[in-house]
Amino acid sequence: MTAYPTHPGARPRPAAPPPALVVVAHGSRDPRALATALRLLERVRALRPGLPVHLGHIELNAPLLPDTLDELAASGAGSAVLVPLLFGRGHHVTRDIPDAAAAAPLPIRVAAPLGAHPLLVDALHARLTEAGWREPRDAGERRRSAVVLAAAGSRAPASRADTAHLAALLAGRLGVPVVPAYASAAAPTVPEAVRALAARGRTRVAVASCFTAPGRFAAECADAAPGTVSDPLGTHPATARLLLHRYDQALRTGTPAAGPAALTTA
Repeated sequence: MTAYPTHPGARPRPAAPPPALVVVAHGSRDPRALATALRLLERVRALRPGLPVHLGHIELNAPLLPDTLDELAASGAGSAVLVPLLFGRGHHVTRDIPDAAAAAPLPIRVAAPLGAHPLLVDALHARLTEAGWREPRDAGERRRSAVVLAAAGSRAPASRADTAHLAALLAGRLGVPVVPAYASAAAPTVPEAVRALAARGRTRVAVASCFTAPGRFAAECADAAPGTVSDPLGTHPATARLLLHRYDQALRTGTPAAGPAALTTA
């Protein structure tokens, strides 16, 4: 095929916009959760100027995810990547978000949840340090030290496995045992984990809050902490970078997009 040179006066075609990044949050009755999510999105936009970044909720807050996807389609967006602002492979990740993607009026890819990733460990470690956690001074203090990783909880075994994996990564960073505990749907609870650690001589215990924003579960776990307890991850820069990492990862997989237009665009 003959290649014809571009006419000297022709303007180059503008590059197609990248797929929109839709951060999928759970939703909460606590108004601080929505405010935190919006600030986190601003961090993501600052890290990736020019990337369309939107928010959709599974429940309790507007905009709901289907409404966000309808608005993107109406605006002419070519496609989107849904990135769960969730930690593990629970029901919302395995059912609710894929179902919304399948019903969407534009091509969709679904990214992995935040999961057990070193960037998440960075954020958890930083929040613990801000709360006053310090490395044990000596071997004796190390034998008395431990951390409880407080998460929302899920009946899904895969979600609990993700939390356990994250706890193992955090333990490797801190050099002390890290025990997963849950606010609902799974055991042990934070008080149960604290008592079990105390029975083993681990009396210097901090609680690492594995929550994206303030809310009921985060508050209940903080109230059960025997001492140092970290704030939710909120707008920590590592969380914003992890959202972008999951977005990029989803684009690299080559997995066909969900949605009715997938057959012609994937």
